[in-house]
Amino acid sequence: MSPAATVTFTPDQRSRQSSGARNVPVPVVAPKKKANVLALVIFIACLGMGATVGLSLISETHSEFVARGGVNMFIGNLTALVGTYLALIMVLVVSRLSFVETVLGQDRLVRLHKTLSPWPISLIALHVFFTTIGYAQAAKTGFWHQFGTFISSFPNMLTATIGFILMMAIAAISIRAIRSRLRRETWWSIHLAMYLALALSFAHIIALGPAFVGHPLARALWIASWLGTAGVVLVYRFLLPVVRSLRYSLKVVEVKQENSEVSSIILKGTNLEKLRFKGGQFFSWRFLAPGIWWQAHPYSLSAMPKPPYLRLTVKNLGDHSGSLGSIKPGTRVLIEGPYGTLTAHSRQRQHALLIAGGIGVTALRALLEELPAKSKPVVIRRVRSQEDLVLKAEVEALIKHRRGNLYELIGSRRHIKFDGPAIQKMVPDILHRDVYICGSQSFVDGIIEIVKDIGVNSDSIHFEAFSI
Repeated sequence: MSPAATVTFTPDQRSRQSSGARNVPVPVVAPKKKANVLALVIFIACLGMGATVGLSLISETHSEFVARGGVNMFIGNLTALVGTYLALIMVLVVSRLSFVETVLGQDRLVRLHKTLSPWPISLIALHVFFTTIGYAQAAKTGFWHQFGTFISSFPNMLTATIGFILMMAIAAISIRAIRSRLRRETWWSIHLAMYLALALSFAHIIALGPAFVGHPLARALWIASWLGTAGVVLVYRFLLPVVRSLRYSLKVVEVKQENSEVSSIILKGTNLEKLRFKGGQFFSWRFLAPGIWWQAHPYSLSAMPKPPYLRLTVKNLGDHSGSLGSIKPGTRVLIEGPYGTLTAHSRQRQHALLIAGGIGVTALRALLEELPAKSKPVVIRRVRSQEDLVLKAEVEALIKHRRGNLYELIGSRRHIKFDGPAIQKMVPDILHRDVYICGSQSFVDGIIEIVKDIGVNSDSIHFEAFSI
């Protein structure tokens, strides 16, 4: 792309004044709607859990329960069904199911995924332990001898054992102390093996599970649950992103260095006027370049789309983000999304407070474009140095047009106090504002705790965190 054709994303105030963004209704996503969607999701999940527990109960006879090893076999069967069901829920939570993600937001869903993840792993481990103990008691043999018999003599047990080992390995690697030492790309690749682990365990459950042997209806419903989960993942994680990527046909046209660590990548595509994007959202990006084509990473747009152009602004925080500063023009790009509820459409009140930690300003800069004119936003930027104030002129112009205030807190945490009293001094009317927060996981968690202590209602707090 020649310098004469360089695209600028400096906000055009006249076009913003006449855009539909200034007429965003308040509220758009009401707390009642969020509560209804959450209640529906919980109801469906509990209904499935009840059916799962019911399967284990109706498949157990009194004579089987009181027989040698019967109690342990029953516990093994129950933990297998509940653990596997929770594993399916865990997968569905991050499957990008649109009606759930649009209302609850991917960040909250990822947190739910992390909260759920220890339970299915633990229950499946208990299943292996109690089932082996139960069969060993019945056969009057030892634990390890029975375990070897399972692998050598029972159908589909070898593949199930491989699946179990994979699950345990993934669980170990997901421990924070270990995960923090791995590159994001390594952790992400290993994490994908959970799909394989679940697939390997499927056959032995159907073939050997007491709830399914001789129960064709139960077997059919369980198979339908697995196929439904696989279908959702296939459609929302793979097919839809491919279709959208073909529709928009994105390619890199320019890379601009914002500072020594931050680059803006401008892409050109087709049909971008049909892109259903709201300021503050993000995509998962797959740059089809050597060495990184197999990785998809989440980055926010740092400006509203300007068809036929898009812009994302990325800080060098790892191998993938670091490589984007030297990405070649002409590189094809696949996208998945948009995702996130850090948008003007989530507002509950007329006014907003935006708090950005470091590169978190990218999402909030795009969000600013969709806030109404004269909406008087307050923006707080927390950075380590002047150099980190990327997109400074654009942010200032957007705030000025909306008659808002900007606070820039520059320096180390030791020298710059950023707590509840400091925020209340800058924003005395914080209880009458929506609070938008974007930055690192630790930054977001800390600010959420501070504003909640001040008294801000949870429904008025909207956030996205940059993390694995």
